[in-house]
Amino acid sequence: MEKPVITQAMINAYDEYTHLTLDRRSFMDKLTKLAGSATAAAAIAPLLAANKAAAEVVAENDDRLTSQDITYPGSGGDMKGYLVQPKNASGKLGAVIVIHENRGLNPHIRDVARRMALEGFVALAPDFLSPQGGTPENEDQARDMFSKLDAATVTANGEATVIYLSKLDTANGNVGAIGFCWGGGAVNNLAVKSPELKAGVAYYGAQPPASDVHNIKAALLLHYAGLDDRINAGIDAYRKALEENGKKFEIYVYDGVNHAFNNDTSAARYDKAAADLAWGRTVEFLKRNLA
Repeated sequence: MEKPVITQAMINAYDEYTHLTLDRRSFMDKLTKLAGSATAAAAIAPLLAANKAAAEVVAENDDRLTSQDITYPGSGGDMKGYLVQPKNASGKLGAVIVIHENRGLNPHIRDVARRMALEGFVALAPDFLSPQGGTPENEDQARDMFSKLDAATVTANGEATVIYLSKLDTANGNVGAIGFCWGGGAVNNLAVKSPELKAGVAYYGAQPPASDVHNIKAALLLHYAGLDDRINAGIDAYRKALEENGKKFEIYVYDGVNHAFNNDTSAARYDKAAADLAWGRTVEFLKRNLA
């Protein structure tokens, strides 16, 4: 069987479904029209979505790491999270909050936390759906739960996570955050509210209001996908506000790639060259700012 042809229109339709409408039936109707048949649409849909089976780059039992599911104090109740640390680190390490997409704390984000720990950081991936009982198995259900989250509570729980990591015995007190998609927006919002945050890395994340940028204390590294018109519409205003307020920041736009280009569990949108380049820049930036 020939490999299905995936067009930019199909990717745009999936982005609209996962971030705006959350209406799977309408998405599949649109995909069927774009693909030419229901059979073709059924073959293409899994390639647009994330594949949990492809999530593991660093094994969960990697003997270079210690990892555990933890519960720690949030802003108004317990937060669940996945804490990963290098096993034989010499001295205390910078700490990084790994913030998930709008699918919650899934296997892919756990794997990203392990990758971050292997780079020499204490990594904590919080579950921001903790106030609703935690991330469910069903991704459509998870996305629906995100629509019910209160933005102020999310940021307050992010601030509580910064405080928790800053006091961890194995950490050096310097805390950064990296987030993807919904999590990229959460990083930007956390930078506005948390003076303790030292560094923030936002992958294709929604920008905060320009009027709030003066509050940012953290150094920022902002990754954007060249084909991501929805998110990129806010770049110019964000850049202008950061410049006018004298903030420390770097912006990179990766030409010809889609939103979620870093997610290697999504065959249609992942771009290895852009992901590798962005990851190298991210690690260098965090090491420089969290030492």
